[in-house]
Amino acid sequence: MSDLDQELRIATALTEAAKMMHAPSTLEETLEAITRATLQTVPGFDHVGISITHRDGSIETRSGSDQLVWELDEVQYSLKEGPCYDAIRGKGVVVVEHAKHDQRWPRYMPVAAKEGLRAQLGVGLFNDEDALGGLNLYSTSAETVSSDAVQIAQLFASQASIALGRSRHASQLNQALETRKMIGQAIGILMGKHRITEERAFQFLVRASSTSNIKLRSVAEELVRTTNEQAIVAEITPAPSAPAPD
Repeated sequence: MSDLDQELRIATALTEAAKMMHAPSTLEETLEAITRATLQTVPGFDHVGISITHRDGSIETRSGSDQLVWELDEVQYSLKEGPCYDAIRGKGVVVVEHAKHDQRWPRYMPVAAKEGLRAQLGVGLFNDEDALGGLNLYSTSAETVSSDAVQIAQLFASQASIALGRSRHASQLNQALETRKMIGQAIGILMGKHRITEERAFQFLVRASSTSNIKLRSVAEELVRTTNEQAIVAEITPAPSAPAPD
């Protein structure tokens, strides 16, 4: 393939990935499209996956071209060791060539080499604030990684970062709306139960949160939950029967 053909192929793949990001599709569909495009375009790699990070620090594979991706990703994340793990944790780009001779990850690499790994590339996905995940590429056919492969993978990593960033922003907005709704319900319960103003009800929740060292949303959720449970019990409990006349 000529250099021009390769450039056209890359441009086409990136365009298709960008279209998918703007189409009304789920995050999973977008990541799968980027995974397929990466596999078809980045030279020398036979297996591709995309992982995401969670707020608690855990890492989860969300898209993979085949079972090998899921297996080797899981080994790295469970051991907290490996090229993809390091790339996500701040190294940015990690290249592995002649995998069976690489001694940087003494627990991971023997397992991966036994599965046929010969070369690997991990590219971290970041936005301005957080580590979002990683683009993971595995080769079972080539021992080396070309500079072109690294550059092309970074282009697709940028696309994946944008998709994940948008998804995380949307999730944060939804959480904020749910929190506001829950607190509003709790305030309404307190106003009706104690016949107090909205401001006093809100201050009551704030004090309860502060003194118990529990998040305001959690305090509100607990109040709404217990109130709903009490209402259900009241509905199913039969009223006491009137005493029989003398």
